Amino acid sequence: MELLNQSLVFARINLNSSDEIIHYLAQQLKKQGKVKDTFEQAVKDREQVHPTGLPSGEIAVAIPHTDIQYVNEAAIAFATLAHPIKFHNMAITNETLEVQIVVMLALKTSHGQVKMLQKLMALFQNQDLLSNLIQLKNNVELYKAISKQI
Repeated sequence: MELLNQSLVFARINLNSSDEIIHYLAQQLKKQGKVKDTFEQAVKDREQVHPTGLPSGEIAVAIPHTDIQYVNEAAIAFATLAHPIKFHNMAITNETLEVQIVVMLALKTSHGQVKMLQKLMALFQNQDLLSNLIQLKNNVELYKAISKQI
């Protein structure tokens, strides 16, 4: 089963807050039946307690997700942002980061979630790759570039 599909990859989305991007990506997952109706609120609630902003260097990333019981079918929604949006830092929760890439995980197993987070953490250390991804202007180009990595 493919976790990432082209219909869940979005280039240069123009939104203004972490709530807006979480809403947008959760709705895309919901439209495809990947997540339950309660998924979006569960992600927002978790984000308040356990922020997902990752200080990965010059280009910061966020990985919003929640528990597996809110997921129908495993999937990943991937977005680059037209301009940075503030997310709280997962390491220093009272600090905010200017995030340019958001990867929403909807995974079915705890083990799968840990493995995917490890894979993404390694990927996000590559600032050259991240820089290339945020320059891409359409969904197809972005999907082609990121699908080689995930």
